[in-house]
Amino acid sequence: MSLMKTSINTAEQSNRQLNQMAFDPQLVPGARNAVRVCLRVQASEKVTVITDEVSLEIAAALVRELEEVGCRYQTWVLEDVATRPLTDLPLPIAEDLESSQVSIFAVQAQTNELKSRMQMTDTVNRRNIRHAHMVNINKQIMLEGMRADFQKVDRLSVKVLETVRKAKQIRAKTSAGTDLVADLNPNYRWVKTSGIISPEKWGNLPGGEVFTTPGEVNGTFVIDGVVGDYLCAKFGDLKANPLTIQVKENRVIAAHSANKELKDDFWAYTHTDENSNRVGEFAIGTNIELKDVIGEILQDEKYPGVHIAFGNPYGAHTGAEWYSSTHIDVVGRNFDIWVDGRQIMRGGQFLIEA
Repeated sequence: MSLMKTSINTAEQSNRQLNQMAFDPQLVPGARNAVRVCLRVQASEKVTVITDEVSLEIAAALVRELEEVGCRYQTWVLEDVATRPLTDLPLPIAEDLESSQVSIFAVQAQTNELKSRMQMTDTVNRRNIRHAHMVNINKQIMLEGMRADFQKVDRLSVKVLETVRKAKQIRAKTSAGTDLVADLNPNYRWVKTSGIISPEKWGNLPGGEVFTTPGEVNGTFVIDGVVGDYLCAKFGDLKANPLTIQVKENRVIAAHSANKELKDDFWAYTHTDENSNRVGEFAIGTNIELKDVIGEILQDEKYPGVHIAFGNPYGAHTGAEWYSSTHIDVVGRNFDIWVDGRQIMRGGQFLIEA
């Protein structure tokens, strides 16, 4: 009981600090987009804001927007309530989520914290919370991806979704050497996360993708963009030293790179459990406001093109019935994409109008 009381007092302290904290006014457009356009927060609602020491300035900008809306909110700074890296979602935060209609997670990921994030999104899914997932958000992303016209991104995402939803096969190629074929499972749903967040599906911000769990993926993927999770911060933009992987019957079977540490870390990550090397996500980025990869997975996976992820298939949304404790995205550049033989992208440019 005393632990719970201490946690609440700490959270109230965080509220006061964020209320008074100065921040770069350039953060305002992105924060306003998040609160008013993407989450559509109402004055009658309660919002849980989860952040950390590294992301306090961005959280302060988000809190300012919440105060202007006039809603109730509770902030949590992870380092105030738990030791990092997190082994589990702190209980006071889990309990606070139970009474919120909206939540924002603006945090820098640390090694092996995915379990705690999955615990959070399990609650979000169960309670149909409109949740903005802003893992590894930084100032550059706030000034670029978060300033997108998300209504336009949503219109394009809807059109892409209509194109792929009944497709049997998608082929993706790049001049760097990617040649990947995804055979689709009609029993698995496609999901749109365009930045317009609904109670039915939480979303990353910045948004801009449609994804599914594929039936089977085969071929070569030259990762000359980024890899995800904590490897992204470690290795950044891979344009100069790509990672090339071979996928057979939906499993990664080989990886090659001039950067041996990158190859070894990726291989270890994708062999954490029995499904860590299995393609759990096949996605098309739809944020047409983004002009290039920047070395930050939160934004780069929305860059127009194909990305896939190994591990957890987000079965609660796609319908996939298997599970993994890991999830790592891989992103390339400058795709050509065909859906059942119809080309919808050439050289990274959509042939579909928004």
